[in-house]
Amino acid sequence: MKWPNHGGQPETIKKLLHMKEDKSLIDFSANLNPMGPPTWLSDALHQQYETITRYPDPTYSKASAAIAEHEGIDQDMVLVTNGGAEAIFLVAKYFEKGKALIAHPTFLEYERACTHYHIDVEDLIVDDESGYTLPVQLIQDRFAEKDVLFLCRPNNPTGTVIPEEDLQLLLEIGKKKDTYVVVDEAFVDFLPTTIASLTSWLSAYPNLIILRSLTKMYTVPGLRIGYIMAHPTVIHALKNEQIPWSINSLVDAVVPRLLEDRTFVDKTKVWLHGESRYVFSCLKKLDYYVSPSLVNFYLLQDKKSPNRTDELYYFLLENGILTRHTHNFKGLNGKFIRIAIRSYTENQHLLTALQKWRKE
Repeated sequence: MKWPNHGGQPETIKKLLHMKEDKSLIDFSANLNPMGPPTWLSDALHQQYETITRYPDPTYSKASAAIAEHEGIDQDMVLVTNGGAEAIFLVAKYFEKGKALIAHPTFLEYERACTHYHIDVEDLIVDDESGYTLPVQLIQDRFAEKDVLFLCRPNNPTGTVIPEEDLQLLLEIGKKKDTYVVVDEAFVDFLPTTIASLTSWLSAYPNLIILRSLTKMYTVPGLRIGYIMAHPTVIHALKNEQIPWSINSLVDAVVPRLLEDRTFVDKTKVWLHGESRYVFSCLKKLDYYVSPSLVNFYLLQDKKSPNRTDELYYFLLENGILTRHTHNFKGLNGKFIRIAIRSYTENQHLLTALQKWRKE
């Protein structure tokens, strides 16, 4: 079967597997905040309706100024993008025809963007036996030959976080070798407050490029809101490559309000901390492997039947639960499924199904 490249596609899965269109599925395949969008957002979008009758500000000044203030950096270090995908492809363009290193398993779009811009990619595979720990020494050995290293922190699909000391070491080496480190922080807002974004490192490391997304936390994948933070020289070069008006007027208008709503983010973190601890505890009691995730998704495998992951995937589908396959994640090859943390009621439905699988 030709598996979809991304989660959040229940209708596609139904067609592929010839399921009834009215089959009810709880979507655990997309890593979106079940608490969102914020309640005020619908009215805010309606209030900005008239902005669609005018061309957007080509500099997206409202959004970029709000992001710069929120992150505590200069505005010339920010580039607003059409979601995280445009951010990834713009950065890949910057290294066109160069050489890249990608640590797997990780988000598929890094490799896709590199292929698009004819970048020679070397893969490093990290396995579950190491707890998906980044092989820093191995990366150091390859740094001299590369232009860029792509990392995801927290990592998709494992939910793990690269230690700061490892990143700092790589950035220091990169400064000497003229190698950039691209860190995708799309899920950083879900991390415990003790783990901060790397934004404050930008002044010390001109070879650091940070990618961010507002899609996940605020549950607005249809609005396509992302941004890049980097040295002004890098941002200037990327702006010259960005398609004119890639950001719509509604996004430029609502980004400031999204970033101001810290209450929503704080409530999400409190909820996630409690709910994920509960879910992970239940899964481990049922003897399932759970990746050491710190965010709102995790990898799961039946420790008693590790070679029956596809059967488990279909079993959950039959029980109204859509998870994310891992057939196209290098290093996973379908041996795990990725599952999002949903609401308490939805998580109970998942746990009941997994108990049923265990009994059968």
